[in-house]
Amino acid sequence: MPNPLFGRDVVSIRDFTRSDLETLFNTATKISNMPSRERRRLADGRLLGLIFYEPSSRTKLSFESAMYSIGGGSIGITDPSTSSIEKGENFTDTVIVVSGYVDVLAIRHPREGAARYAASISEKPVINAGSGAEEHPTQAMLDLYTIYREKGRIDGLTVGIMGDLRYSRTIYSLLYALSKYDTKIRLISPPELRLRSDALIDIHKSSWIQHISISEVISELDVLYVTRIQKERFPDPTEYQKVKGSYYVDASILEQGKSDLIVLHPLPRVDEIRPEVDRLPQAKYFLQAKLGRDLRAALLALILNPEL
Repeated sequence: MPNPLFGRDVVSIRDFTRSDLETLFNTATKISNMPSRERRRLADGRLLGLIFYEPSSRTKLSFESAMYSIGGGSIGITDPSTSSIEKGENFTDTVIVVSGYVDVLAIRHPREGAARYAASISEKPVINAGSGAEEHPTQAMLDLYTIYREKGRIDGLTVGIMGDLRYSRTIYSLLYALSKYDTKIRLISPPELRLRSDALIDIHKSSWIQHISISEVISELDVLYVTRIQKERFPDPTEYQKVKGSYYVDASILEQGKSDLIVLHPLPRVDEIRPEVDRLPQAKYFLQAKLGRDLRAALLALILNPEL
């Protein structure tokens, strides 16, 4: 069967079908079980280019380790202050130049639409590694893969999404992805951090209800996905101060939930998940981060190989 992801840009999770995602998940599991020698043939001699205008830990490191794990390498810009960007080089020129050196690009940028623009001018496939408050599609792919690995399914689950629903780009990609499945979605946040109205149009097929308190819905959840307040995206610092520390998850809250509830978080966390939760069986966010390597390795391998 032809590989549907070969040569594809990864700009929005909305561009991918449920079948595309299932191909990705199956490939991630396949790659994780491959002998090292066979795995390293998948990107032998290939290069990943990183253009990161914003700080990153897990996304950057998981992309780099993913590429190395399938036999490739990586180069790029992860600190604009040490590149020609500091001299005034524009985004267009940076993308065109770096794309000429590599086989695939991963781009993180503070502006919405940056990844889609980059894809339109790059001669190589572009992966959106986070664009402003817009989307983070590979994080959503990882989120779904973790749910699938832990729960054995996605259809029929009730997923609570808690935190900064307004500015968290991971939330939007996850919601668009979940809308491809038969799920019930519970949106939990302070009124000031509710989902932007434009996103509700794109998730109209999903069964969603908005809530203020986690205690209203914890007993019915199969998955609880938590995000930090995105301080850096607030246009007004005083608005951030109003909601700072306004929600959290601790052991007493999880005691009210199902015994097989799983808790996810794209990380980094601040104070929205108490450290005591780390020791509980519900905590799957460190596993989620670990799975990022195999999921992104599968994505890179599929983009680079016509058959896999």
